[in-house]
Amino acid sequence: MPGDGESTVDAASASAPRQASMFDACHVGVVLRVVLFVEAVVGVAAMFGAGEAVDWLLRFSLLTGGVLPATLAWLIAACALKSYLGRLPPSPQWLAGMALGALAGLYGCGMLALMGLLQPAPWSASAAAGALLSAMVLAGLFWRAKARTPAATAARLAELQSRIRPHFLFNTLNSAIALVRAEPAQAETVLEDLAELFRSALADPTESVTLGQEIELAQRYLAIEQIRFGERLQVEWSLDAGASQARLPPLLLQPLVENAVKHGVEPSASGAQLKISTQRRGSRVVVKVTNSTPAGVGERGNGLALANVRERLLLLHDVQAQFRVVFKDGLFQVRLEVPA
Repeated sequence: MPGDGESTVDAASASAPRQASMFDACHVGVVLRVVLFVEAVVGVAAMFGAGEAVDWLLRFSLLTGGVLPATLAWLIAACALKSYLGRLPPSPQWLAGMALGALAGLYGCGMLALMGLLQPAPWSASAAAGALLSAMVLAGLFWRAKARTPAATAARLAELQSRIRPHFLFNTLNSAIALVRAEPAQAETVLEDLAELFRSALADPTESVTLGQEIELAQRYLAIEQIRFGERLQVEWSLDAGASQARLPPLLLQPLVENAVKHGVEPSASGAQLKISTQRRGSRVVVKVTNSTPAGVGERGNGLALANVRERLLLLHDVQAQFRVVFKDGLFQVRLEVPA
């Protein structure tokens, strides 16, 4: 067992927040937005000097033939070099990004010149245009990166408020106290599960964890709640081992399970059924949390918690993530879909 000094060092290192990279251009959503933005600028630029729609279309096609490959080249370079560029001070990061943009502009101009579509080739103007467009793209990526860090911090604080609820803590401790004399081993297990949940809630707010880790935490939480509700809580697991390495924001699954217990089991005298399933479908992983609801109870839930989960999921996976809530025939289901 590590000494107090080692634990202090680990806790101190874990508390250091992980900064989002301004050059995080590897996400599909970022690529799509950058390409659409550049193409919009090209479309406006093609309007100058175009008398008719046909002229505009020809100009737009000509410019796209050089600008699109240059844009993709910039995105590939930014993605490949993001670790190195992310370690630079802020000003050199901007200069490096604009330099890559200038090179990309020269690359696009060179392609059009080789095809004989630009005579004479405007090398200086292409480099300047590439640097200017890259600066505008970097500004968008900068604000995106800036939004990720405080959003992750705020999400973590919201999770702490949701996770360590006083009544949950008191109920768990009361359950453990009641078991101390009759079932000391079970009481010890309950306290170990509670300690693990607290440790995870207070751990390093890293960008992502595996689905397998989230499943393990959810199992610990439900083991605690099983002591309190007994047969009223009926849990069914349907887990695909091939889905366990999918990445999720930390403490994403447990609040969904807690919502299911709160709105499905607690209000029902006869209890409720809770099912957690994971399934890998090609390059995608589908996670479902489904619970039955008491008769006569409509769709309800912690809207803030669900909105928090949705936002954190989109921050991590952008357009590659899907989040859907369905209430039908007395069943409330939250469905997540993320890259495998």
